[in-house]
Amino acid sequence: MPPTATSSTLGPEHSAASPLSVHDVTVAYRRAPVLWDVDYDAPPRGLIGMVGPNGAGKSTLLKAVLGLVPMTSGRIEVFGRPVATQRARIAYVPQRESVDWDFPVTALDVVAMGRYRRIGWFRRVSRAHRDAARACLDQVGLADYAGRQIGQLSGGQQQRVFLARALAQEADLYLMDEPFAGVDASTERTIIDILRRLQREGKTCLVVHHDLHTVGEYFDHLLLLNVRVVAAGPTENVLTEDLLRKTYGGRLTLLDRAGAALEQQGSPAGPAVESSRS
Repeated sequence: MPPTATSSTLGPEHSAASPLSVHDVTVAYRRAPVLWDVDYDAPPRGLIGMVGPNGAGKSTLLKAVLGLVPMTSGRIEVFGRPVATQRARIAYVPQRESVDWDFPVTALDVVAMGRYRRIGWFRRVSRAHRDAARACLDQVGLADYAGRQIGQLSGGQQQRVFLARALAQEADLYLMDEPFAGVDASTERTIIDILRRLQREGKTCLVVHHDLHTVGEYFDHLLLLNVRVVAAGPTENVLTEDLLRKTYGGRLTLLDRAGAALEQQGSPAGPAVESSRS
């Protein structure tokens, strides 16, 4: 039998006003479920922390939203419409470990990539777009590093560059995969200040986060994920010892039960490999 949903996983009807609606999504690799029957609505203007143990499916959920991994079942909508029609409204900050830092581009080049939907593919980057990219670098405190090769920057500076690229997209929904990982205190403060500014501007940010010591300070909503949704809602309601225990404990049992159910359904196998973190 598949895992049984508890009252903490059952939310209201999906709303077209939600920046991100995930409808009963399952993602599997070689028949092993990474996400199982995930159902979630992100609140408008939310600063949302996605929390769970390593391998719980957090990165996979972001990739499923972006269409980077196939879903075994379910559907995802952005502002009430299919993701394919809303890509210009989504910005993504990947894990630093997934980036080729030896690629011969400057910090400004990377940020300008965030303007490509406005520029058009294979068209020259105009001065106006380069100026916009410089302004985004300035927002993250790296205006003086515009000409620096991306691999020559520190880890914190690299993370700021990718945040600047996301800002350059002028999106409405920001998906960020561990933006605070491996950065110094100054960069962490810069990132959270920018996230709060985006929220004030009416944007929604869904951020994978590992530090339980700061999650209550940084986020006003939480999504607790361990293969499926354990709980979601305002931080003061969700950040409890009982729900955290459910999120971080019993994962192997949950995977075994979901895997057996997937086999019984005869669902097609997913991709052969997955990144070390999900």
